[in-house]
Amino acid sequence: MKRVLVTGGAGFLGSHLCERLLESGAEVLCLDNFYTGRRAHVAHLMAEPRFELMRHDVTFPLYVEVDEIYNLACPASPVHYQFDPVQTTKTSVHGAINMLGLAKRTRAKILQASTSEVYGDPAEHPQTEDYWGNVNPIGIRACYDEGKRCAETLFFDYHRQHRLRIKVARIFNTYGPRMHPNDGRVVSNFVVQALAGKDLTLYGDGSQTRSFCYVDDMIEAFLRLMATPDEVTGPINVGNPSEFTIRELAELVIELTGSSSRIVYQPIPADDPRRRRPDISKAQAVLDWQPRSDLRTGLIRTIEYFARLAASPTGV
Repeated sequence: MKRVLVTGGAGFLGSHLCERLLESGAEVLCLDNFYTGRRAHVAHLMAEPRFELMRHDVTFPLYVEVDEIYNLACPASPVHYQFDPVQTTKTSVHGAINMLGLAKRTRAKILQASTSEVYGDPAEHPQTEDYWGNVNPIGIRACYDEGKRCAETLFFDYHRQHRLRIKVARIFNTYGPRMHPNDGRVVSNFVVQALAGKDLTLYGDGSQTRSFCYVDDMIEAFLRLMATPDEVTGPINVGNPSEFTIRELAELVIELTGSSSRIVYQPIPADDPRRRRPDISKAQAVLDWQPRSDLRTGLIRTIEYFARLAASPTGV
C-alpha cells in the first residue's frame, strides 16, 4: 500500500487531494498547522483507517516514512500570506528544504504546489513555462511570489544534486467548495458578498483578467503529474485557459445567486497582475489533461457550498 504525505492537507486543495488519494487505495498522512486549514475539511475522513491527521508546521523537520509527498503547505491568498509575510516566506523556503530532506532520506517522489504568481505581473501573455516572470522582489506580494520561486529553485537543485524525483505544478486560480470564506480571493469574495446581499467590490475598473480552474480538475492534474515517469519534472502550468474579466465574473455571480447586489469599485492593490492566463500545451501533451468544468458549472457548486456554510449555525 502506497503511503502518501499531503502537507497543507486540511486546506482547500489539500482536503480534496486527501479524498482522491484515499479513493485510489493509498494510505494518507495529512499534515497541517491549521493556520488556514480546518479540521472540518477532513472530519469526514477520520473514520477511514488509512487516514491519519497530524498537526505540524513544515518549517520544522518531520520524521516519517512515506513513498510520495505532495507539498501544498502555504497560505495562498493575499489576506493570509500578507498577515505574517516573514512566516509565509519561511513556509515556502524552510518548508521546501524540510520536505526535500524527507524525500531525500526516504527516496520518495515529491510534488511542489507552485503558483502562477511566479510570473508576477506578466509581460508575456498567455504565460508559458519558459517565461521567467516579472516579479517585484520587495513588494507586498513578494513573500509569496519569491518564496514560491525560491522553492522551485530548491526543488531543481535537489533534483540535479541528489537525483530526487521531483514534480513541479504551477497552479493558476482555483476555486470550489472549501475555499475559506474570508480569504480575500475574488471568487469567494464575490459569492459571500452576493449571498449576503452586499455590494460586490471590484478593484480597479474590473478589466483585469483571471482564468478560473475548478478544484476537481486541479486535483486530477496533480495525480496525473505525480504518476508521470521520473524524467518528467515540470514545471507544468495547470489551470483553465478560459479568460474572464473580473467584471464578467461579478456579473455571473450576481446572476447565479439571484442577488440584488451592486458592483462598486475600489483602488487596485499594489502589484496586482493585470492579466493572467495559462498556456497549458505542456499539460495537454504530457499529462493528457485539460479542465472539464466550465466556470458556470463550477460556480453553481461553489455557491451551493457557501450557501450551506452560511446556513450552518457552526459555520461548517
